[in-house]
Amino acid sequence: MADPTPVFDDLCAESDELDRLVAELSPDQWALATPAPRWTVAHQIAHLAWTDHSALLAVTDGDAFGALVEKALAAPESYVDQGAEAGAEKPPAQLLADWRTGRAALLDALCAAPAKTRFPWYGPPMSAASMATGRLMETWAHGQDVADALGVARPPTDRLRHVVRIGVRARDFAFAVHGLTPPSEEFRVELLAPSGELWVYGPEGAPQRVTGPAQDFCLLVTQRAHRADLAVAAVGPDADRWLDIAQAFAGPPGTGRPPKGDGQ
Repeated sequence: MADPTPVFDDLCAESDELDRLVAELSPDQWALATPAPRWTVAHQIAHLAWTDHSALLAVTDGDAFGALVEKALAAPESYVDQGAEAGAEKPPAQLLADWRTGRAALLDALCAAPAKTRFPWYGPPMSAASMATGRLMETWAHGQDVADALGVARPPTDRLRHVVRIGVRARDFAFAVHGLTPPSEEFRVELLAPSGELWVYGPEGAPQRVTGPAQDFCLLVTQRAHRADLAVAAVGPDADRWLDIAQAFAGPPGTGRPPKGDGQ
C-alpha cells in the first residue's frame, strides 16, 4: 500500500496557502461576493470548516456522522448551504480560528488512522488517504473562488496531481449522474503539470484523448471555469462529451460557471 504521507503533507500545504490569503482580510473583504452564487468569502471558508468537521466525525465518531447523513438526506437541496450560512454568520476572527482548529484536528485524525481502515462518507466509504485527497480538492477549489473574489492569481503547484487523479477517476461517475452510459473503453489523458512534467493516464493508443494544462483540467472538473475558457482539448466524441459534463465531486451535476464571454 502506498505511503499516504505525501497527500497529508500536500493537504496541509494547500490549507496553509489559503490561510495566508484570508488571514489579514478586512471585514469588508470577508463579505465580498465570490463566483459561487450567494456565497461570500466567508461562506467559502465556512463551508471548508463545516466539511472538515463532517470528515472528522466520519473518522472518529461514526454514529455522529450517521446523524449528519440523515440530516443531509432530509434536506438534500439546502443542507450544504445551511452549513455555510451558519458559519458565515460568525465574526471573521472566530470563523478563521474554527477553520484552523478543525482542519488541524482532522489532519491529526487522518494521520493516526490505520492504513486499511475505510470511513463512511456521503458517497462511497473512503480511506484516510482518499479523505485527505478529497479535502485537498475542495480546499483548492474553494480557494480558487476566494482568489477570484479578491482578484488574486494563485501560481499553480504540483499538488494539483491529487485533483487531476480524482477528476480522471470520476469519469464514469460524471456520465452516470447525467443519465448516460459510461464509455466502455479507457481514455488517454495527457496533462502538463505546473513543474513541466507530463501526467498521463490510460493506454497510449486510446482513440479517445484529452490533453491540456493540468491547472485547466482541474478548473474544469471542479467546475470553477467554463470549458470555453480553458485550454483542454478532446479527440473523439466520447472524450468531447466528457469535457462538457466532467465533475470531480460527489453529488448531483453541478451548474458550473458561465463562459467569460457571457459577461462574467
